[in-house]
Amino acid sequence: MNILILGSGGREHALAWAVLQNPKCDKLIVAPGNAGIAAIAECAHFDINDGDAVLSFVEENAIEFVIIGPEAPLAAGVADVLRAANILTFGPSQAAARLEASKSFTKEICDASGAPTAGYAHFTDAEAAKTYIRAQGAPIVVKADGLAAGKGVIVAMELQEALDAVDDMFGGEFGAAGAEVVVEEFMDGEEASWFILCDGTNVLPVGTAQDHKRVGDGDTGPNTGGMGAYSPAPVMTDSVIQKAMDEIVKPTVAEMAKRGMPYQGVLYAGFMIKDGQPRLVEYNCRFGDPECQVLMMRLGAQALDLLIATAEGTLNSAQANWADDHALTVVMAADGYPAAYKKGTEIKGLSALPADSNRMVFHAGTASKDGAIVATGGRVLNVTARGASLQEARDAAYAMIGGIDWPDGFNRSDIGWRAL
Repeated sequence: MNILILGSGGREHALAWAVLQNPKCDKLIVAPGNAGIAAIAECAHFDINDGDAVLSFVEENAIEFVIIGPEAPLAAGVADVLRAANILTFGPSQAAARLEASKSFTKEICDASGAPTAGYAHFTDAEAAKTYIRAQGAPIVVKADGLAAGKGVIVAMELQEALDAVDDMFGGEFGAAGAEVVVEEFMDGEEASWFILCDGTNVLPVGTAQDHKRVGDGDTGPNTGGMGAYSPAPVMTDSVIQKAMDEIVKPTVAEMAKRGMPYQGVLYAGFMIKDGQPRLVEYNCRFGDPECQVLMMRLGAQALDLLIATAEGTLNSAQANWADDHALTVVMAADGYPAAYKKGTEIKGLSALPADSNRMVFHAGTASKDGAIVATGGRVLNVTARGASLQEARDAAYAMIGGIDWPDGFNRSDIGWRAL
């Protein structure tokens, strides 16, 4: 089978790494890819958000299966163009992808399906949003309604921080994503992510993870796209998983089907869990990043079979087989991230590190320049390891970081601290 993966981050490197282990994969192309992906697969360059451009490439290269990694092509309707041409595709339709592309749409679906989530209000006017915030008080959460690359969420512990966030969002800090704003009740508890494959009708859970959103140790500092993750997440007990499935996931999938936009792809459900009760924080329409890295490390070759079953609508006969193991990934980011950071700095020592089924450095924002690996993004590397225990996986990941020579990068030193 000839396979195309769209995307250029750590998530796509991890997907490519898992797909290549499956004998069903004859040829793999990733567009646009990065320096790490280029070491294991062919990379191609075209506009991955343009459905017609993607379809042309697919037809010219006899691609039989397309895996859409990031959210932007999904929101742009690339999956719809491919399915209309009878190309087997992993990723939801443009209509279904609104579960990620619009926070207010997600809230509407929660209201209609009775899924427990934070109380909220939706605004298109800054002054109205501020009046509501003053009436509610802090702590409170302010979210850009649209896609903001994981950064359009401000958890404001002080009133002024929330008011400033409204000004920033309506002032264009997150571009078009901030043209509308959702203000939410602050939920306390422990966060966890759950990944569920959906083929429009059937659902199949494929693992839990816990992300570390804040930039600094001890979960301090501003929110980021994610500074590390581990799987499984102990807070997702059997009882919490059952409640989340019965009260949140299944009602959502049923509501989407009822609206004529059946959900087909991976549903990333982020929960806040308190006293054993999950409440929905957000949905994403693709594998999380960096959660995908720990899931793929644990799933390996079977990941491709599960993605194909999702695309073919045969999840009712599929099964995810888990080893009794743990995986952990640590993000290495460019100094300054999530604010302004320098690009083009050289990273040394990567070639001497192990690359096997238990230890991998997945590239997120890298390029190859004059034979050297250079940083091109904010989050640059995902140093990932698997072990019989979480402590073993953690020790292995941090040992690998010790072998990376990158003075212009930093990482959190406490990934996994809640579980350990």
